[in-house]
Amino acid sequence: MEMNDSSDFLLLRDLNVAFCVGVDNWERNRKQPLVLTVRLKSTSVALTGSTDFLGSNMNYSTVSKDIIKFLSSDMSQVRSLEALAICIARLCILKCGAEKVDLEVKKPRALLHAEYVCVRISRSRADILAYDAAISTPSVSIPSFTFSVPAPTDFQVEDLRDHFQICNLNLSAIIGINTWEREEKQKIIINIVVHFPNPLEILGDHVPPSMNYRRIAEAVTKHVENSSYKTQEALVESIAYVCLHDCRTPKVTIRVEKPSALLYAASAGCQITRDSSWAFDVKSSGSAVVSSRQTELSFVGETSEWKTVYLALGSNLGNSIANIESALRKLEGNDAVKVLDTSFLYETAAMYVTDQPNFLNAACKISTTLSPENLLKVLKTIEEEVGRVVSKKWGPRAIDLDILLYETLEINTPLLTIPHPRMSEREFVLRPLSDIAANLEHPKLFRTIAKLLALLGHETASEPTSLFRKVIPLSNQIIPLSTKTYIMGILNVTPDSFSDGGNFNNPASALVHATHLAASSTIIDVGGMSTRPNAEDISEAEELARVVPVISALRNAGIKTPLSVDTFRAGVAEAAVAAGANLVNDVTGGLGDPQMYKVMARLGVPVCLMHMRGTPQTMMELTEYNGDVVEVVRAELATCVNRAIACGVRRWNIVVDPGIGFAKTGEQSLQLLKGLKMLATRELEGFPVLVGPSRKRFLGTLTGQTVSKDRVWGTAAACSVAVAGGADFLRVHDVEEMKDVITVADSCWR
Repeated sequence: MEMNDSSDFLLLRDLNVAFCVGVDNWERNRKQPLVLTVRLKSTSVALTGSTDFLGSNMNYSTVSKDIIKFLSSDMSQVRSLEALAICIARLCILKCGAEKVDLEVKKPRALLHAEYVCVRISRSRADILAYDAAISTPSVSIPSFTFSVPAPTDFQVEDLRDHFQICNLNLSAIIGINTWEREEKQKIIINIVVHFPNPLEILGDHVPPSMNYRRIAEAVTKHVENSSYKTQEALVESIAYVCLHDCRTPKVTIRVEKPSALLYAASAGCQITRDSSWAFDVKSSGSAVVSSRQTELSFVGETSEWKTVYLALGSNLGNSIANIESALRKLEGNDAVKVLDTSFLYETAAMYVTDQPNFLNAACKISTTLSPENLLKVLKTIEEEVGRVVSKKWGPRAIDLDILLYETLEINTPLLTIPHPRMSEREFVLRPLSDIAANLEHPKLFRTIAKLLALLGHETASEPTSLFRKVIPLSNQIIPLSTKTYIMGILNVTPDSFSDGGNFNNPASALVHATHLAASSTIIDVGGMSTRPNAEDISEAEELARVVPVISALRNAGIKTPLSVDTFRAGVAEAAVAAGANLVNDVTGGLGDPQMYKVMARLGVPVCLMHMRGTPQTMMELTEYNGDVVEVVRAELATCVNRAIACGVRRWNIVVDPGIGFAKTGEQSLQLLKGLKMLATRELEGFPVLVGPSRKRFLGTLTGQTVSKDRVWGTAAACSVAVAGGADFLRVHDVEEMKDVITVADSCWR
């Protein structure tokens, strides 16, 4: 700070202290280093100077001790730098005796990619007294406080009102007019000053949207790192627009520097000051500042009448799976609602009122033309139709439907509050919501859903862990995921399967083998068409004649084990489920029949989408993966998953399978096993994985076993590798032997 008048003052520069103000750069609530610079206007300078005697006069030693003592006291955490600055200003004036205080509070660890964030304010004794009156009497008029001390000389600001600064935000972007400058991102250094329009903006310990430095930094970072401007002038104006339009700041000063611009200069750049009226004019004019930006920054009402809404779903009475599915079906039956996506499904212990059954929780993304109030009415009607009855607050319920977010709207009425007021404290809301909207920003808390979930993890890390697990619904059962590996026993009712063709191709022999499989399997997979390399195609009628009678026979014989149908035909899937199957296992990932995704959605049962190329006759000619089979398989499977979700298949019903041996060489199958942990990443993160290495040819090649049934030991090794890689289900022939293998492997890896 530099003086800009002739008054006497005392100065404390760069006083280092520790205090808990807000969160650190990793968003943890703990003490952080702060750097204070304080300038105090006082007559004691002249008095002490004339007598060369301190006495009881104010001096820098007593002031620093008072500040340190104050910050070391048991006062509760302060959320904002602005509130802390005012507390220190009050101390300096009311306790230390200063007539006026110019104060700078720096927080060096505020942001990962910035040097520091700081607040600068100026307060007189009259200001503080007026502030105190305003806190107790909100109607009192507060005078405008002029910031009489400029910023440091390396960053001058024309408007000297109170402000905060994000200093030296280091980002990377394509910037420049030369060809070589368009080939690689360059380092960009950005300084942002947000001018407070009025000190009432920082009255009290809260952070108004326009002053949330974390929100501003994240918005600017996202914009800059996705930009490719030719000139710094265009870039600096676009950053100002992001701050003013998207973050709703009233006035900003932006400086952009490019260190690589000139060989013999530290940097070159430009600086501008803009306000909200400029942003309005720019938007109205259709300037390149606006047109070059992505459409994702549009606000409610700016694009179409269909609005994006996020809902929470929960149930802990009756058949919770059926209740949640019924509620979604009723939503889909409303012409004003489109269900766009669903989360994974979680079993959670009850919160608040804990003496009740566990809940099933999920979230969904919808698009609707209904207003928030009318949407609430629809949800309440659905709750009644599904069977919810009035009970005590937070008590058991057949179904609970809550509006979490409605675009960026903020509503607070006796009947409806949006965003949902308690969502940030509820893992059973944030975790499923993060499955489908991890990067969505909460319109009031200015953090993404993923960050809110991470923050909740910080806060609850030391607390006892209550039940919270991802599950998949299967035949009215809840199958917990990531706790153990489940066996899918193979029942081929075909004459030509590579390993056991012809052994079980009639209902009687199939029943005997199914009884054997049921003792060690979680699921029995019934297949009526061989998909081994070069297997002959059969008609749908033939496949139906093989599969449906066997499934019916198993159910009539009282076998309760969940049954899967191994088919790529929608008609066979539909008939098999009607006969008693509980899962559809499609070796083509849904691509073998154009109706399959729609049928999967209509059936509402879990599905396994396997990676495959071509047909059994052509797949071994389609094994080119450009050197990275794991990444290509992941990407192609993700396409299948996205298509299924777009057709209405619930996310919680999807299992993925890398397709060992299908359009894969032996070496590629090994690479998939070794890289299995990388399969369920990015778009596939969180999806359960099924692996089917049983008796495959690549195992025979490695072990020298030419007869498929002699490949049990090789299968055991492959299953162990799959368990270590995170597989949730293993499809095998030798269920008794693999049960022991998996039991040991789970003990090591789960």
